[in-house]
Amino acid sequence: MNGALRLTLLALLAGCLSACSASGPLPATAAPQTLPALNDGYVLEAGNRLRVVVFGQESLSGEFNVDNAGNLALPLAGSVQAAGISANVLAARIATRLRQENYLQNPNVSVEVLSFRPFYVLGEVKQPGEFPYLSGVTVLSAIARAGGYDYRARQGEVLLIRQTAGRLEEFRATELTPLLPGDIVRVQERRF
Repeated sequence: MNGALRLTLLALLAGCLSACSASGPLPATAAPQTLPALNDGYVLEAGNRLRVVVFGQESLSGEFNVDNAGNLALPLAGSVQAAGISANVLAARIATRLRQENYLQNPNVSVEVLSFRPFYVLGEVKQPGEFPYLSGVTVLSAIARAGGYDYRARQGEVLLIRQTAGRLEEFRATELTPLLPGDIVRVQERRF
């Protein structure tokens, strides 16, 4: 009997220790508390919905989707590569194409992103998952969309995973940290 009790206690202790080590310490780097304008910093990708306005040319303006190949099919301008660049760079490319094809002498083009990549909330929340990005969303509002903290959550200890310069970086985040499209919010588990 003594051996069985000892084995049970050892298994229980191992389980507790593995639960404590499963969510390690947060990174030392804090997440940025200010964001660039989305049209400047957001990199377009397949599936984005864009509003293209060619001023004074209603027939060339409208809402368009970036296709799976990363292109935008536009009247007169044809197919323009959109994935991997910002909305401002795309506007300049469209203007250049319209000028080169001799459709307009001095086109003035603007591009606005209508739908962004979703963000994700994982870890100790009631309903983890993918959520549509809306401008101005913070870590706290993201957690609220995911149903709030779970009873196991270590409130206030949130990991933010963000793609910057083509690689994923981890940051410590506060509840007021603003999110960007594609961000991953991970709520850590409380240590018992």
